[in-house]
Amino acid sequence: MKARTLNTSPVGEAELILNENGGVYHLGIEPGEIGKKIIVVGDPDRVESISNRFDAIETKRSAREFVVHTGRLNQERITVLSTGIGVDNIDIVINELDAAVNMDFASRSPKSALESLQIVRIGTSGALRPDIELGAFVASKYAFGMDGVPFHYNLEMEPEVQTLVEAFTEQMNWTAPYPPLYGAKGDVGLLKHIAHDMTQGITLTANGFYGPQGRNLRLPLRNASIIQDLNTFEHEGERMSNFEMECAGLYALGGALGHQMLTCCAILANRYQNRFVDKPQVLVNRLIDVVLERLTASM
Repeated sequence: MKARTLNTSPVGEAELILNENGGVYHLGIEPGEIGKKIIVVGDPDRVESISNRFDAIETKRSAREFVVHTGRLNQERITVLSTGIGVDNIDIVINELDAAVNMDFASRSPKSALESLQIVRIGTSGALRPDIELGAFVASKYAFGMDGVPFHYNLEMEPEVQTLVEAFTEQMNWTAPYPPLYGAKGDVGLLKHIAHDMTQGITLTANGFYGPQGRNLRLPLRNASIIQDLNTFEHEGERMSNFEMECAGLYALGGALGHQMLTCCAILANRYQNRFVDKPQVLVNRLIDVVLERLTASM
């Protein structure tokens, strides 16, 4: 998504909130404490499993579900942080990462020279098509979001994404009481550099883990055939690939702020076939190694 305008004026103390240590409110990070290459994960415990692969660690921050480690790997300065679950947390993470590099904390004003971060999410996911095998790596070329967070900002979808969302809404009869969808796209350069050999498709970012992703435990679903229905969507060669819970928010907010965004997920489940992988951590570790190697290599 794109911002129609970006704020250039100072903001108040209750808008850019700083901690006693001078760090931004939730993440606790101060200017200069993050690298320009950033990996985000959902699980706080996954942060240390990634930073243990670094050649050196410079700083560690931790508050609630947000754990931030910055260090160096292959002569690149890199940050890994946890977001917790959901786009509501992504709203916090993206705004505060951007503030750490593009806001002057003393004046609470946007800087005149802005930085663009490379932000790659490493996640786990469920495939929506029978041809995406358990253990596959899926990169989100596009993402549709159910959560509605970007509608609170003055943003607009790119024409190609708007067309995809409209086609999906029509084909799937996605009308009330389902929430309206927004769409955003991943960074083309990162898709080529990091995800060139991964399955690419449209990710559906859900606003819940059970009902919104078609899981039926004791509460009955409004549409019991949603998984089968999603497999039928196609528009100009683009198809749905997977469910997860953060990608669309990352793409929408990060992209609007001028950052390069990518999500790569390990497929732990095939929702169409109702199957789950045997050794999920082995698969996640393999994806971490692939992304780290490529993110720290020259583009």
